[in-house]
Amino acid sequence: MKSKQKEALTGIAYVLPSFILIMVFSLVPIIMNVYFSFTKYNVLQPAQFVGLKNYARMLKDSYIWASLKNTAIFTLITVPVQTMLSLIFAAVIAQRFQTRFGNFIKSSLFIPVIASAILVGTLWSILLSPTGVVNHVLGLFGIPHINWLGGKSTSLISICITSIWKNVGYFLVIYYAGIMNIPRSLYEAAEVDGASTVQNFIYITLPSLSSVTFLVVTLGTIWSFQVFDLVYTMTGGGPGMSTVTLVLTIYNTAFKEYNMGYASAIALLMFVFVLFISFMQKLLLKDRGEEAA
Repeated sequence: MKSKQKEALTGIAYVLPSFILIMVFSLVPIIMNVYFSFTKYNVLQPAQFVGLKNYARMLKDSYIWASLKNTAIFTLITVPVQTMLSLIFAAVIAQRFQTRFGNFIKSSLFIPVIASAILVGTLWSILLSPTGVVNHVLGLFGIPHINWLGGKSTSLISICITSIWKNVGYFLVIYYAGIMNIPRSLYEAAEVDGASTVQNFIYITLPSLSSVTFLVVTLGTIWSFQVFDLVYTMTGGGPGMSTVTLVLTIYNTAFKEYNMGYASAIALLMFVFVLFISFMQKLLLKDRGEEAA
């Protein structure tokens, strides 16, 4: 018993520092956020309990509905596109460019991932400006200049393009690792049967990467709900409310209006969305594992 107790205490000693950090920096803030979401709080004065008023206000707040709409559109555009592009790039590199040139391509596409989102947003703001490189290239083909970041119909698309450019390299590396783990014998057997490259991709590569695709889609969706840096840098949520997102609304409410209680309620709403997505990922992965078994 003494040896087992000593072993248990040793395990607790190893886990305790991480447990304390998680409690202090994750669980406690979540509990505080839930509490403040039921209050009227501006930091300078004590919090006043207001019940469900903050949640009732959200139902009538046009900014919240615009944020949800823009975040949903952003997610529906960026997640499928960056997933398909990263998969295609990874498959091409794994199939054709397992050389130094292929390593150079992977490294080049990964640079935007490690670059600061503020830097990326500033760079693309310059490229997409009325006198920027993008409009200059379009002008060579006789296409009139487009106010990419100043037009309500193009501003959100511009941020989507920037986000896709920044994230593709990350998901490419995940897909590339998954492709390299697929047994070569499957492709060799398919070649003996006369399968083409496209058939190999459809019937071998895609099914083998199903769990990787679930991971990529889930991560991409969660990141999309958390988009802030690019929007803040490139448009600030404008023009009008065409690019305002949930996180930007939380930021403006908390640090510009100093309405921490209402901002906490919005943050809890976003937390519920992210939690639901994570739950769906776990459920889908579990079902996929049972089917494979």
